[in-house]
Amino acid sequence: MWKVKVFTLYPELFPGPLGVGIYKKAMDKKIWSLEVVNIRDYAKDKHKTVDDTPFGGGSGMLMRADVIANALDKKVANENEPIFYLSPKGKKFDQNYAKKIFNKNINIVCGHFEGIDQRLLETRNIEEISIGDFVLSGGEIGAFVIIDATVRLIPGVLGNSNSLAEETFERNLLEYPQYTKPQKWEKKDVPEVLLSGDHAKIKDWRLSQSEDITRRRRDDLWKKYKKDK
Repeated sequence: MWKVKVFTLYPELFPGPLGVGIYKKAMDKKIWSLEVVNIRDYAKDKHKTVDDTPFGGGSGMLMRADVIANALDKKVANENEPIFYLSPKGKKFDQNYAKKIFNKNINIVCGHFEGIDQRLLETRNIEEISIGDFVLSGGEIGAFVIIDATVRLIPGVLGNSNSLAEETFERNLLEYPQYTKPQKWEKKDVPEVLLSGDHAKIKDWRLSQSEDITRRRRDDLWKKYKKDK
């Protein structure tokens, strides 16, 4: 079972979208589990204070290292389990990153305000991770993204395992166009090759479409694809 712990100030946000569809079915089958930890429960003062002003001045507040550390130390039993902190400064999370972590239990810390005390990152060996070059109000949305992208890689979660091999970003290619019924819709027809029954031609067509889309839209992926090819 793949286990995820999420440390957050807003536990009521979870499981959210992870509590429906294939994610819920996989959870019910004990393929994966989600534990949500309320960071505020680990504050030591009567007001449950989790943040304070930054030394040196500046706008905003910082989450306190001692409070989050107290939560991590009590809830992360295995020191070999990676701890991730959602941060715009972190390493970019992508499909390959998801493949690296779907077979190991993980912990995700969701920040708020202006971030967290740097000493926590250093003393607890926390890895900063980013889902993109933009700023969100908190780490919870990023946590959903990471968990979603990773859970679906676990064997038994998707009904058709072949779909993983054909998805966008596999082989550094964007996915080809897809079509379903009706065959003619608003004067637009499905490409004839998909109706031919010739699987070799269909495969070639799909590859050529993926290559063309990737070349036009994602020069970074196209360069990687050409290099690997």
